[in-house]
Amino acid sequence: MDPSGLAQKVLAGDRRAVARAISMVEDGSSELPALSEAIYPKTGRAYTVGLTGSPGVGKSSLAEQLLRTARARDQTVAVLAIDPTSPFTGGALLGDRLRMQVHATDPSVFIRSMATRGHLGGMALAAPEAIRILDASGKDLVIVETVGVGQAEVEVATATDTTLVVVAPGWGDYVQVAKAGILEIADVFVVNKADREGAGDAARDLKSMLRMGPKMDWTPPVVKTSTVTAEGVDELWEAIDQHRKHQESTGALDEKRRTRILEEVKSMVAFRLRERATDALDVDVGLAEEVATRALDPYRAAEILLQRVARDQVALGEADG
Repeated sequence: MDPSGLAQKVLAGDRRAVARAISMVEDGSSELPALSEAIYPKTGRAYTVGLTGSPGVGKSSLAEQLLRTARARDQTVAVLAIDPTSPFTGGALLGDRLRMQVHATDPSVFIRSMATRGHLGGMALAAPEAIRILDASGKDLVIVETVGVGQAEVEVATATDTTLVVVAPGWGDYVQVAKAGILEIADVFVVNKADREGAGDAARDLKSMLRMGPKMDWTPPVVKTSTVTAEGVDELWEAIDQHRKHQESTGALDEKRRTRILEEVKSMVAFRLRERATDALDVDVGLAEEVATRALDPYRAAEILLQRVARDQVALGEADG
């Protein structure tokens, strides 16, 4: 199917077309630019929520509870689970997604695990493209769940409108999250597994940290939840809704989305320049040797490469013309 035809089916909410489009994102298909051009004007309607935190804190169960709550409010929902790439198959690890299969027959729900295999720029660029596809398909809410607390996961989580940082009772997990530097990105803190001992202490520690920090326009609320008893899920939904209203009333939501897409464009340019610079270095072995032997400093070498890439681009444009 050509990108234009696929785009029309995505915009109509066709589940198979949406799945195929996301597979194109994972594989880094050469037809992605044409698909993006067709669907981009129809994006920007869905609200996106990201969940990040250490493995084992219950992000998947929490995502399922949010899905259930959204459906009870008659919202259409997509869940995108960003999983590590399998070293054996290159596919996504599907264990977490299986827990949500109770919703699989609901036509207003789309659930997908996603791994990056061939996409230029990795998950930091692949995830936003997949989110836009889900947005274009007509979903009201897109929930993005990440695995782990590395830089890539933080980038994915912050590619959403509201970022939930999920922790579980116990200082070990709390310290791990703090060291990973993701406490600063939270719009809402979630102390999950609140039915366990130590949940109150974790919530108090987070609130204390917030009191000692700089004053902000939005102070992240701390919500205790239990996906076993469903405790706090309604409160979490209300916290997300309040954050959305705050952003909409202050203009922060539009500004955040504008900044986010422009940063994505800059990242695309950077990755393409890097690729072309690599090709140029492969061709000009002498330049690489000059840098390695210290006959040429890295700054000058970078300037030479930039000029060469620019000349090649002009020549390519003239040839096409």
